[in-house]
Parts: sequence; C-alpha cells; structure tokens
Amino acid sequence: MNTTKEKLYRTVDDLRETILAINDFIHDHPELGNEEFQAVELLTHTLANHGFQVETGLAGLETAFSAIYQNRQGGPVIGLLCEYDALEGLGHGCGHNLQAASITGAAIALARNLGDIPATIAVYGTPAEETTSGKLPMIKAGVFDQLDVALMMHGGDRTTVDGKSLAMNMVEFVFEGKAAHAAVAPEKGISALDGVLMMFNAIEYLREHVRTDVRIHGVITDGGVVPNIVPDRAAAQFYIRAADRPYLDTVVERVYNAARGAALATGTQLSINELKTCENKINVETLNKLMLENAREAGIQEISPPRTSTGSTDFANVTYRIPGACLRVQFVPFGTSSHSKEWVAAGLSDEGHAAVLLAAKSLAGVGYDLIVDPSVLSEIKEDFHKAKEALFVS
Repeated sequence: MNTTKEKLYRTVDDLRETILAINDFIHDHPELGNEEFQAVELLTHTLANHGFQVETGLAGLETAFSAIYQNRQGGPVIGLLCEYDALEGLGHGCGHNLQAASITGAAIALARNLGDIPATIAVYGTPAEETTSGKLPMIKAGVFDQLDVALMMHGGDRTTVDGKSLAMNMVEFVFEGKAAHAAVAPEKGISALDGVLMMFNAIEYLREHVRTDVRIHGVITDGGVVPNIVPDRAAAQFYIRAADRPYLDTVVERVYNAARGAALATGTQLSINELKTCENKINVETLNKLMLENAREAGIQEISPPRTSTGSTDFANVTYRIPGACLRVQFVPFGTSSHSKEWVAAGLSDEGHAAVLLAAKSLAGVGYDLIVDPSVLSEIKEDFHKAKEALFVS
C-alpha cells in the first residue's frame, strides 16, 4: 500500500475521537434546513483549529460555509461537500451526521499529509438539502467555480457510488376561484378545488404516455376551508422527475398544460410557481472507479453495483458544472429504507461509526490520488466533458 495513504489512514484513526464526536453531536442535536447553527459552529470550529480558513454566510445563507486549506501555491482544488440538516419530525433519517463527520475527517487528514505538494482542500457546508437546497443559491453565486472536482459521502444500505439521479422540478400550482355558499348559491361560486382535482385527473391520463423513468407525484396543500363554502383558493405541490433534464423539460411542459387546461375548464385562474429544480447527475466513470478503488484500499470489503432506483439531489446540479461523485458507505442492513427510524437509530451504532471512519479514509485517498497524479485529474475532466456533451445529443 502507498506509504502516504497509510499515513492518511493513521491520521483518521488518530482523529477518531474528534470525528465521532461530530457525528454523535449532530445526530443528537438535529436541526432543520437553514437552521443548522449548532452543526455549523462545531464543524467550522473544528476545521479552524486544524488550520482551515473559515467563511460563513455564503450566498446569503446563514448556515452555509467554506473552510479552505491552501498548501503552497497552485495545484488542484479538491472540493469536499457536506450536509447536516435533519428531517422534520424524524431527525437524522438521511444520515447527514455521518456525512458531516466523515468529510471533516477526510479534509483534516489530507491537509496534514500534503507535505510540500501544492494543493487546496476546500470544505463546503451546504445547508437544507432536504428542503430548499442550499447548493442551488451557492451554485448561482459561483461558490464552487474554482473547484477541480467535488466529492461527497452518504450513508447507505450498501457500499457503492451513485450511478445516477433523477432530474426534478418541484412546482406549486395555485388555483383561484370565487367563494359562495355551497348550498344557497353554488352557481355564484367558482371552485378552485375543482381546478386542482381536474389537474390531478389530467396528469393521470398523461402517465400512460411518458417514459417509464418519469415520476409525477403530488399532494393537495390547500383544498378549501369548510364544505359549505365554495373554495376560492386551492393549491397542490408536485415533484416531476425523469432520468435526464432534456426529456424532463418536455414532461414539465405537458404537466403545465394539464394544469392550464384544468383552469380553463373550471374558469379558475392559475399560478405556477417553480420552487426548486435539480438536474440529473452527470456520471464520470473514471471518478466513480477511483472512489471505489479507494474504498477497497481503505478496508471496505463488499462493493455493490450502483442503485437502479434513485431519487433527486441538489448535488447533481454541482455535477453539471464540475466532475463530482458521491461514495455511499453501508451502515444499515441491505434493503433498509432511508428517511426511517432505522436510519436514525443506526447513526450512533458501531456500524455507523465504522462507516464514518471508512468514508473519511476513502475520500482522503481519492483526494490524494487526484493531487499527486495530474494525469488522473486530466482524464476525469476529459470524461466529464464527454459525458455532458452526450447528455444533450438528441
């Protein structure tokens, strides 16, 4: 094994107490998106104590931060991104406590073992992944523009890389009608709820005529107040997803037309509000391979193929701009669903702690390979541009 990588692993082991304390504290103090003040304080304080230059409040987000370690001038800029928000009413059912801890450990281990090699280690804290997606305004503000590569970790029910993700539009549809007494003068009313219900029906007819990778799922967020008043306002929120952005854009327009048709048919007024968009992840197979090679070197024995069923992530938007990859490390039994009590409980388990340390070692190893061998990074960038171009070839 590479001598420097052995040093990286020993550094992670030496930091074990610090790294696991981060995991346990964030797990036991769950904070919702854009309110992760305790997590940010702990992470930035730890990184600053190890020589990183910290800046908070990035892109106008109170709980977004950067922590930069520059080793001499020049060299690649290795980005390590972490999340730390919890799920409302559940806690850390997505394992962001593991992620924040392992990213911090990997960054410190790399910084301590660069020697005279020029490189920059850039840790970015990205809030509210579960809700408003802090990465999106951070991308818009150019926060990640100087990175050569972006690396992430996520807990999982298997060790693998994210092979894909679904592009997604999160949309609110608001119908406005006219209130009236539903029994005395219903003819004087215009039901906004009728508009919402007709839209749902139209979308059901649409499902037969889209690709099998498409997912359209929504809920009624406002259906009126009481049954004896014709609802003058009704609203629904939908997630519209597909395997790639170009096709998704065509599906989104068809969903919008279903809503417009429902408004026309019911005499209601329609407002369409785009709440969030996520791209599909652009895969760079050379980077994925490097991630798994380092996972094996770090001591992970069982490696699984990428998941065939997946959701959406704001990290995919980052991968539209720079090469990026996310290593998933097993800490729950295979088949255990995320966003569950089982994931919350496993966050403090021996398996959870082991996953944090193995992930830190794996990502530190990836960063080291990218720093010491320019040809590896060059090949990854070339493959990234090819994959991005292929996405938009009709």
